Amino acid sequence: MIERQTTLKKAISIKGQGLHTGQKGTMTFNPAPADYGIKFKRTDIKDSPLIEALVNNVISTNRGTCIGKGNTKVHTIEHVMAALRGMSIDNALIEVDMEEVPIKDGSARYFVEAIEEVGIEELDAEREYIVIDEPLRMEIPEKKTTIEIRPSKRFSVDTIIDFESRVLGEQSATLEDISEFKAEIAPCRTFVFLHELEFLLKNDLIKGGDLNNAIVFVNRKVPQEEMDYLADLFDKPRVKVNGNGILNNLSLYFDNEPARHKLLDIIGDLYLLGKPLKGHVTATRPGHHANTEFAKLIFNHINQKVKTND
Repeated sequence: MIERQTTLKKAISIKGQGLHTGQKGTMTFNPAPADYGIKFKRTDIKDSPLIEALVNNVISTNRGTCIGKGNTKVHTIEHVMAALRGMSIDNALIEVDMEEVPIKDGSARYFVEAIEEVGIEELDAEREYIVIDEPLRMEIPEKKTTIEIRPSKRFSVDTIIDFESRVLGEQSATLEDISEFKAEIAPCRTFVFLHELEFLLKNDLIKGGDLNNAIVFVNRKVPQEEMDYLADLFDKPRVKVNGNGILNNLSLYFDNEPARHKLLDIIGDLYLLGKPLKGHVTATRPGHHANTEFAKLIFNHINQKVKTND
């Protein structure tokens, strides 16, 4: 049975604020023809430059995945890319009128819901996969990170995280098939430790931060005046630490939501290969830098095989 490429049936827009830049604006998903791939367009810049969502266009992985060409860039694209892959969208033009994708609640849920709202259209072209035919492995010893992929007839992911903390130690998550993405992975939100949040705030790095778009883990005793400061900063009536070491800003959807969110990031970052993968990924202590470096490893491996066969 031939699988067809897909796009959206019509355009749909999402408004929101960028997590790191604090900019407010609109992102619009637009239909695109077969073999177009995923591209971002900065409509707020003269001539509306395009950036292809490809791993070779990654220019930063500091607190998120950022792509750029020339002086144009788009920050924090990983959750959108995960939603597109999770919903099996091959082709889309994504217009943004600011420097960063809206963070919404820190998950991929809003993007998945937008795609569902307008529907998915099959195109008259066959979907192409990147098929892994031999194991590939990458290690970053100083971070205790390993990522590997083995041949498989479908795309699946196992991930393990370990922050060596009382409140967030070792967790694991699994995606057996991409069809499970919407229910099992898409709602899972990003997370941060309180000490990281304080550093980011003091260094003006999360101008669009809100206690509604991240799970905040607290691994130390925090004075009440600090809790009051956070409440005032984020316009909350009261902030306290729950018994499980999480701020009372929200409740977990899954006990292993942090590990599931890291798996979400892997899906989004690996979709920067430009085509869906067939292979089983196992990732220990992944992150955006490791994910994108592993995508480059796969990209270079595939290109080398093509040259060898030529």
